[in-house]
Amino acid sequence: MTHEAAGVPPTRNDDDRPDDARPAEPQTAPEATDSPDTSDASAGEAGAASASAASSSDSSDGGPQGGDERPEARLAKAVQVAEQALIEFEIAVETFRVEVENFSRLHHQKLGPMYARLDELDAQIAEARAARTGDPEDLRKAKEARDIVMPMPGVDELFHDWIDSDGLSPEASAMLTEQPVRPPKRVRPSEEARRLYRELARKAHPDLAQDEPERERRDEFITRVNAAYGRGDVELLKELAAEWAAGPAKPLPPLSESEELYARLEWLSRRKELLTVLAKELEESAIGSMLRMAPDDPDQLLEDIGDQLLGEVSRREAELAELVQ
Repeated sequence: MTHEAAGVPPTRNDDDRPDDARPAEPQTAPEATDSPDTSDASAGEAGAASASAASSSDSSDGGPQGGDERPEARLAKAVQVAEQALIEFEIAVETFRVEVENFSRLHHQKLGPMYARLDELDAQIAEARAARTGDPEDLRKAKEARDIVMPMPGVDELFHDWIDSDGLSPEASAMLTEQPVRPPKRVRPSEEARRLYRELARKAHPDLAQDEPERERRDEFITRVNAAYGRGDVELLKELAAEWAAGPAKPLPPLSESEELYARLEWLSRRKELLTVLAKELEESAIGSMLRMAPDDPDQLLEDIGDQLLGEVSRREAELAELVQ
């Protein structure tokens, strides 16, 4: 650090300078500027808060003594500020997410039947109009309106593989009669898959491990090999063979204190960006937009929407009654 930076005027040999070049008054050092105020950093500005803390930590102690602080200590303060800001931001985002989720549940419980009723009335109106006119366009609209109505699930959807063309599947019959269930059909691996599997099993068998960490690595690897072989996945077995040939990942060299702190700041910044995206999606969602319309009284908002939907139901019922007369 130079004398000028510390606020001390430089020394000169004035005897070697002309008289007219000598200063009439000694130059005084400028007063130190105040440090930036970061007390208003919001929870959504974790990255900005950390940068502000890093740039202002030199002057936060006041006087030249602040310059004796280690750079790592100043960086640690910046990390601490960013961590606290991110925590507050996460709390705010999670709080809003829970509010949106709860409001969505209430919205579905209270208004879902009304929306379903409106869809059904729209379909009946379109079908009645098509039956009266016989117009192909009206018939098409009637079909589209009917398709919107939530259909009842079919038997095959309800029971999935329990029922086949001959009735109950063998697996379902066995379970209902407490008989042993046949094992599921297995893929017959190809010759290439068998060859790759044997090679990998010989090379990576856990019994070849020299210590416990190596055994754990081999156990995890062989588990993936067995799964790929069970599916007959030749391409995945080839990838696993290349992975084993490359050997275990080399441990990264230990980071210095400064590198660890900078890495932490980068992670905090990325986390803040992800939370910002999530918050924006919540706010722009249909339920989030509705909730922001009445954040202080969402129950009343549901009541108002319900009244509007009841009015729509009444109008459609009247329209349907005129069409079927």
